[in-house]
Amino acid sequence: RTCAAPDLDGDGWPEPPWKRPEAERRLDLGADGWERLSGGFETSLRELTLLAGKNIALTIACNNAAERKRLVQVLEEKRPSLLERAELTVGRLSRGFICDAGGGVAFVSDHELFGRATPVRTSRKRYAGTPIADFAELREGDYVVHVANGIALYEGMRTLGQDGAEQDFLALRFAEDARIYVPLSHIDLVQRYIGLGERRPQLSKLGSAAWGRRKAEAEKAVRDVAQDLLATQAKRLSAKGLALPEDDGLALEFDASFPYDETPDQLQALADIRRDQQSEAPMERLLCGDVGFGKTEIAVRAAFRVVNAGRQAAVLVPTTILAEQHYRTFSARMADYPVTVECLSRFRAPPEQKAIVENLRHGRTDIVVGTHRLLSDDVSFKNLGLIVIDEEQKFGVESKERLKRFRADVDILTMTATPIPRTLHMSLLGLRDISNLATPPRERHSVKTMVARWSDEVVRRAILRELSRGGQCFFLHNRVLNIDETAARLQLLVPEARVAVGHGQMAEGELLAVMTRFLDGGIDVLVCTTIIESGVDIPRVNTLFVNDADHFGLSELHQLRGRVGRYRHQAYAYFLVPKKRPISPEARKRLQALQEYSELGSGFRIAMRDLEIRGAGNLLGVEQSGHIHMIGFDLYCRLLEKAVAAQDGGPPDEDGQPELDIGAGAYLPAEYIPSERQRL
Repeated sequence: RTCAAPDLDGDGWPEPPWKRPEAERRLDLGADGWERLSGGFETSLRELTLLAGKNIALTIACNNAAERKRLVQVLEEKRPSLLERAELTVGRLSRGFICDAGGGVAFVSDHELFGRATPVRTSRKRYAGTPIADFAELREGDYVVHVANGIALYEGMRTLGQDGAEQDFLALRFAEDARIYVPLSHIDLVQRYIGLGERRPQLSKLGSAAWGRRKAEAEKAVRDVAQDLLATQAKRLSAKGLALPEDDGLALEFDASFPYDETPDQLQALADIRRDQQSEAPMERLLCGDVGFGKTEIAVRAAFRVVNAGRQAAVLVPTTILAEQHYRTFSARMADYPVTVECLSRFRAPPEQKAIVENLRHGRTDIVVGTHRLLSDDVSFKNLGLIVIDEEQKFGVESKERLKRFRADVDILTMTATPIPRTLHMSLLGLRDISNLATPPRERHSVKTMVARWSDEVVRRAILRELSRGGQCFFLHNRVLNIDETAARLQLLVPEARVAVGHGQMAEGELLAVMTRFLDGGIDVLVCTTIIESGVDIPRVNTLFVNDADHFGLSELHQLRGRVGRYRHQAYAYFLVPKKRPISPEARKRLQALQEYSELGSGFRIAMRDLEIRGAGNLLGVEQSGHIHMIGFDLYCRLLEKAVAAQDGGPPDEDGQPELDIGAGAYLPAEYIPSERQRL
């Protein structure tokens, strides 16, 4: 906005510019008068250079020091004369304006300069990333592993006297009702036991040599595993991949065109991936973050950097709906840049698919987003540099084997909210690079989660509540055989709602038409299968029902819950089980964990609990499962880590630790912190 000298009204405040006649609001700059920045970055630079030439004092406000530094680099390359005339400062400005007071001043925000009309969203409250060590929390009754004595039951904390001073201890019960008390200064000796699903471990007998034999057998076994892991890792590290050059002005400009503030976790992940891409060793990084935490933007920037270096990028997704959504996201972000984006899925007609495959082969397509169709034998690339795998857990072993033909010298970026156990193992062991996004977006609420038996009243009330605020609902029924009957039942239950069915066995045109109507608000309740599980992002949908929820896996339920509550509205998720049918103990654990871990950023916790319920398995084969069951996953990982370090020529790991006893009390009174978990 532009304004004349301030005119004070009766209250002593300047009259808002938008209340004045148009002629008084615009500063006369001649035939090339400037109203507001528009028309792209290059046009904006020309307009600002013209403005600075009118002897107007020009200030450009950047959101933070990093954006200011980035803008300085861009202007040094593209318009150094403007950099000399304008002042770049750090500050927040919703929209630029010109005022003729004091000879003429102009303020411009950097998001306007880059053509971002969207207001900048800021994360005022920062959440530090949760360390991986905190994911497995102890509760009374849990099985634990004492490194020296074996498997025991955890019976809680005790405050006991020792040498005239009180201390906090962990109470552990072993076989034959024997107990030991471990001081909290030695808590590193105790680990939560994670084994193989429902199989309960046998408690160790204190003083017996059996535990020592178990550890010795496991240590011998992990040496072979360590050799295989190191051989695999060495092969990957010795391969020559694409080492991208330093970011040029175009890449910096693209990064700056992101319409939101990056979270600290995003900035760290971006820095890690940039470093990986500039290294000669092929990147293989896991990007873990809850739904809506910004994984896609990181993938977009990684793909743009590859294309800017003259290579191609492929984005592999599990469903056609997610492919279409990612295609729209990538296309919108790169609309102002010379990047060709295509989508390859069954939603495309056969002649169109053939043309896309031909363009990939000859390098005319820079980025392709696709489903399993990308893994077909007829698909090849002229110069592939990056593969992005979204929701890795949805791809089977056969699909991943087909990917290996690309892996020799190609960067791999895997994205997921709940990593599968094998991926999680390798990441926790440091055998695979990992970046974790744990900072939620601003104004994001956790989804209110309810597990209940089916009730017509509950379902009707929840749907009507969502409709009363102008929202929409997902009702997930994962049986195509009787999904129409379920939709008819819902229509009778809530005649006020517009109900439709969508599932993966529908014809391409029919499913696309239903999803389009739903996106346009023409459907209130979509009765669907798990086609909505991955990446579907519809702001108006904030109530989810999952029928027969006991038939789903824990990570799958967490993914489904992430389809709602992606914006500032409070969202609700109802996980329904039949009225009379009993549910298994394992299913009960899954649903209980889902209710317990309903806060934002709980994807890693969900994955760890899933690891406990489903079992750890083995990194390279089933032959190690017996050792994991005997000594627990955590200790197995420690032994494997030591074996890898030893064979890799690292320093020896000494088990012995000095003990310092100063005879002073060291404990937190229960009256001070009542919660035992918090004290622990």
